This record gives sequence, structure tokens and C-alpha cells, in this order.
Amino acid sequence: MSAGATFPVLREHAPEDVVIWRRASPVSAAELQARVHALARSLPRARYAINLCESRRNFLAAFLAAAQREQISLLPSSRAPLAVREIQDHYPEHHVLTDDVVEAAGAGAASTPLSITGSGPVAIVFTSGTTGRPSAHEKDWHTLLATAQLAHQRFLDGARRFNVIATVPPQHMYGFETTVTLVLLSASAVSDGRPLFPADVAAELASTPAPRVLITTPAHLRACVAAGVAFPALELIISATAALDRELAAAAERAWSTRVFEIYGCTEAGSMASRRTVQTDQWLTYPDARVETQPGGATYHGAHLPQPVPLPDRLELASPRQFRLVGRDADLVKVAGKRTSLSELTQRLLALAGVSDAVVFVPRPDERPAALVVAPGVAREEILAALARQLDPVLVPRPLILTDRLPRDALGKIPRAALLAAIGAVDE
Repeated sequence: MSAGATFPVLREHAPEDVVIWRRASPVSAAELQARVHALARSLPRARYAINLCESRRNFLAAFLAAAQREQISLLPSSRAPLAVREIQDHYPEHHVLTDDVVEAAGAGAASTPLSITGSGPVAIVFTSGTTGRPSAHEKDWHTLLATAQLAHQRFLDGARRFNVIATVPPQHMYGFETTVTLVLLSASAVSDGRPLFPADVAAELASTPAPRVLITTPAHLRACVAAGVAFPALELIISATAALDRELAAAAERAWSTRVFEIYGCTEAGSMASRRTVQTDQWLTYPDARVETQPGGATYHGAHLPQPVPLPDRLELASPRQFRLVGRDADLVKVAGKRTSLSELTQRLLALAGVSDAVVFVPRPDERPAALVVAPGVAREEILAALARQLDPVLVPRPLILTDRLPRDALGKIPRAALLAAIGAVDE
């Protein structure tokens, strides 16, 4: 990391303020600081630290300790052994930080305040691999904080302190921004847990004091609404990683008397725009940011970013700051002269009675779509017949495979390799 400005960490927290809510023992700013310093002293010499911690307390301690030693944190999109091995092979000058390693370091006495110095990268974040092999993106602390500040102004302006509960891991860009940088720049706190099932989400919310903000995904939100679980008071829900259906957002707002917002973002740029789903299909960029379209796609320009970011989506602009998401070129399919989109086909499946989850994808270029469907108690033939009444026959997904659950990762996304494996296909 090159020399540069110094950025204080936990600057808004008093020493006794809770930073991480744990059911048995909340962690104060002073305790986290002591853990970071103790861990930093124990770290081996290396250029990179692979952060595999599942506990958010341990993740924060590991990330901040690595930064104190001017080590770049590598944040894998998956903890699967193969995914981790590929990163280890590509970055040989590394060590690995797990929950066990952080716990073993313990916590010493509180010492000097934490800060991060330098203008170089503090982390490398990897894409989720839903369209192929994950790609790596360097992140410097100045840009991370600037992006989180814009998110704070957009969603929580006027709220000095809030408590975040998240169903997403901190290793992903969305989770890192909302449960790490957003918390560190304010006087706020984050829950240590990462609940996955509806009852667990409800329990984690109940164990965390108000005001509460739930960070989640459409897949997790759909499961919670379907389960009909009761939530304590929620200031708001933020969803990302995939487009949220307006009916689902409305159902969540009714069920828990809250507001549901979406983030539009990508690993390359972080969060860029937002919308309240029940009110509009238009996205509004952050201040001092704009989008421009070209024949080959769109580009995001933000004053907080070091350079413009090409976007993978096709956008329809109402103004330089306001746009509608049309889709991705990779989402469009053409079979026997008939055109549609994978998202449209997936939504038609999800709208069928008895279907609780589904995904439509193209196994290989120029092939017809295939589908994985979760529909307990519904016969495959019933689903195919229902689709045949709505779609041209060549657009009805085949194979259509019923399964107990979709191979979603911790973000609710489905890596392409998992889709191909589910239908016995491989990339050529």
C-alpha cells in the first residue's frame, strides 16, 4: 500500500458504543480495537490476507488487522474449497484468516486508535461467478468510504445510529459496503449473525435493538414473506443482487409495516443508484453521479470513483441521473426466431401456483432455455402445460427439472457452474 492520507476508523464511536451485536456478549468499539491490535501483532509477513471469517466480529477484526499491517484483504465470493484454492494459487504471497485464527489471537489491552493509511488497495473483491469465472476488483479505502457515505445519505440521512442485520456475507461487495464500511463510518452497529432461514432472520432481528435495518436479497425476502414470520419493528429493508418484484416488495411492506428499497450496483463500482420498489421502476443515481448510454452499452460516472465504470446492463434513460433497467444482453434469448428474456421466463414460472423458486438459463449458446424449479406437490407436466398456455412452444424451457432447492450461494445467486451441473452439462 502506498503512502497517502490517513483515514480514522471508528471515529464516530465512543469507546463504550456497541459495534457488533452478539447475543451473549455485545462488542464495544474499545473491545474491537483491542482485538484488532492483538491480531495485527500476530499476523505473519505477507502481501495478502484471505479473509474467510463467517462471524462479522471476526471478519471486521481480520480486515482491520490486515490493514494495520498494510496487507491487502482478499474477499472470495465463495468459501468453496475450489474457489479458495484458485485465489491461493493466483496470489501465492498470502496467509489465511479464519474464525479460529482470529479467536486464537484473543484481545489485548486497548491501545492507539485505528486508522488506515495509504491510497493503494485495501481489499480485492471477487464477482460471484454467475456468468462464468469470478473476476477480481481492487478497492481503496477512500473510494469505499466515499461510496458508503453516499449510501448513508440516501437511506439513513439524519440517523446517527442504526443496527444492521444482514443475510448476506461481508466478503461480497454488497455485504462489505452495507455491513462494514457503512457501519464503520457512522456510530452504528452490525449483528454478528448471518441468518438464512426465515425463523433465524426473525430471531436475529428480535435479539438486536431498534432502530433496525435489514440487509437482504430477493431470494431471502421471498422466503420470509412466504413463511409469514413476524418481525419486530424495522426502519427499512434494503435488497440487492437481483431485481426485486414489485408485488414481493409490497407484500414485505404490508407484512412488517416498513419500507423496502433496492440498490443497483456492481462489484466494479459498488452501489450506484436506488429506488423504492413499490413506487417506481426508475432508478436514481447518487448525487454527483450520472449514467450515459452508447451503442455498445452504458457507463456510470461518479465523482467519488477513480474512473468511469462500464455497466453490463442495458438502460433506458429518463435523465442523466434517472433510468430504467431494460436487461442484459446475456439475458436475451432467441430460439427459432422467437425472442424473450430469461428474467421474463423466470417470472412466468414464479407466478405459477405452487412454484416457490425457479431459474431459467441457457446451457450453451444457441440452445433453448432450461429451467430448475422448486414446486413441492406440483407435477412437472402441470408446470409445462401452464407455460404452454402462455408461451410459444419453442420458448418453453426444456429440460425443466424439479428439485428440492436451487443451488443458491450465500447471496441468493446461482453460479453458472452449479446450473450446468444440475442438468448434467458443462461449458465447452
